[in-house]
Amino acid sequence: MTLKSKPYFPFSFLLVLGFFLLSSQKTKAQETASAISSKPIPSGPPIPLELMFGHEQLNFQLIVKKKFTPTSKFDLLVISVFSENWDKENPIGNSVVIPFQVNYSIGKKGFAVAAGGEGNSVVGFSPLVGVEHSFANRKWLAITVLNYLINEQRDLKLFGLYEFKPPINDTWSLYSRVQFVYNLGLAENQHNRSFLYLRLGLKKGPLGFGLGANWDQYGPEKVTKDNFGLYTRWEF
Repeated sequence: MTLKSKPYFPFSFLLVLGFFLLSSQKTKAQETASAISSKPIPSGPPIPLELMFGHEQLNFQLIVKKKFTPTSKFDLLVISVFSENWDKENPIGNSVVIPFQVNYSIGKKGFAVAAGGEGNSVVGFSPLVGVEHSFANRKWLAITVLNYLINEQRDLKLFGLYEFKPPINDTWSLYSRVQFVYNLGLAENQHNRSFLYLRLGLKKGPLGFGLGANWDQYGPEKVTKDNFGLYTRWEF
């Protein structure tokens, strides 16, 4: 796996923005329909947009998880991640990664089968298939995805995102998140990409902010990139 980034800006960033705008419009339409009918429409969790200002990088993340219709067995999961080093002479860690998949729910326990693709500014585009488990309520959000990417490396990718948001009082909540990826290239049985992201802060309505820590590793040699700083997020 090469660490040299391909040109990705502004085209890939526009893709991220496009996903966000489309999802926002869908959410607004559902809210309007809900207001007319006076009944809530549970199409999925909010759409969080997060920026982290670290000592090494700017990190952007947008997560969309929405059902096609309130009663549909199909839903869309898009996780858009953009990272840019402050040091323009250091390309390691500069990337845009946009995995997207359509999930089909099986049973009522949160399991689903999935198909989609991943756009990656380093290695290009790869179709994917996989399985997913998700759970969401007012305090918890848990998403676990195992994907097989159909590419030369035959990547097996495990993704996890787990949020805990217990209320402190009527206005404020604690916000914490553990997020990770481990990508193993089955073709040569070697590490391709992994990361661990931690967040701890406060949440008031749709606004959140606090401390963030990112640990990234790249390629079979596990070249390490760390980033520590402050994050802010907004849930649409």
